[in-house]
Amino acid sequence: MTTPATPLPIVNTHVHVPPNFSAYATPTDVIAEATAQGVRALGISNFYDQQVYRRFGEEATAAGIVPLYGLEFITADDELAAAGSLVNDPANPGRVYLCGKGIDPFQHKSPQAARTAALIRSGNDQRAHAQVEALATHFASHEVPTDVTPTGLEAAVAARGDVPAAWVSLQERHIAGAFQEVVTALPPADQMAALERLYGRTASADPADAGATQGEIRSKLLKSGGPGFVPEVPLDFADARAYVLAMDGIPCYPILADGAPALSAFEWPPSQLAANLKARGIYAAELIPVRNASAIVDAYVEALTAAGIIVMGGTEHNTPERIPLDPACSDGPLSPAARRAFYDGTCVVAAHQEAVAAGRPGYVDADGLVIGDAAVFAARGAQLIEA
Repeated sequence: MTTPATPLPIVNTHVHVPPNFSAYATPTDVIAEATAQGVRALGISNFYDQQVYRRFGEEATAAGIVPLYGLEFITADDELAAAGSLVNDPANPGRVYLCGKGIDPFQHKSPQAARTAALIRSGNDQRAHAQVEALATHFASHEVPTDVTPTGLEAAVAARGDVPAAWVSLQERHIAGAFQEVVTALPPADQMAALERLYGRTASADPADAGATQGEIRSKLLKSGGPGFVPEVPLDFADARAYVLAMDGIPCYPILADGAPALSAFEWPPSQLAANLKARGIYAAELIPVRNASAIVDAYVEALTAAGIIVMGGTEHNTPERIPLDPACSDGPLSPAARRAFYDGTCVVAAHQEAVAAGRPGYVDADGLVIGDAAVFAARGAQLIEA
């Protein structure tokens, strides 16, 4: 009789944790859900801040979950923008989302890294405050009164997430959620008419569907052309990559895909993405599989791993929907090959994180070049995750 193979542990390298906009109420809520679902390694991948990372790490460790520390940035590549190239932002040429994996968030930052962190945070906070004020003015001018203010919203996000207000750096999703709540506080018979006044056209989402209404407010009122639009001040791609390396992390490209191949010539075919990433000193990539069919996920996994790029999978959880933490594709579970690749990539990150925190060489060096043996790091990471 053949003995069935032992299933690989559930791992997830990309989840947003409060005070980032999240499907979860609090950091403790994230860990409780991960525990209930049998997750063995979980990666925080927040924008703008790292204050919650110690709490996240302590609570994950206490629950027997390996905490993985990551970051996410919005960056700009002037060369790609000049060429009109879409990368992993479907609406903005030259806009590049970039992640860092396996960082050491508890180290003392160098002066340059501290300046970069402050620039990221201050730029976002100024933009978000301007958006809240602009949207409040728009609501009032269209007979939808509101008392939403930047500091009030920050306090509300902090209270909801059970974190200090100083940790909060507002995102568009926080803002859209707050103004969606203003609309749903109106009498039900008035809500659709209020939305149509605010949009200047027919509303598509049912006001009773909080997630859909938040998305519509964000797309119609906060994006380019909307009354609450304020241009982003993205970090230069090279500066973001340098910051990840200064934090002892592995630069990682989050793949948009979203039904490739038609979306982005930068990302398709997968072999071209591999070449583009290596040319920019990126040797790790991450998929959000739920955006894509299994065949697309497998195509990326095969091409990237063949090119020596480790691949991981996450769920984001940056909308109100509480989807499972075990990554899955839009048409069903991960294939065995994708699950194995994601697990091995996660193990490499776990081992890298352990090594750099102890002052030892990691999977990549200070310039971002791969210096570690992927198989050796994967084996060590598996020991950490399965212990």
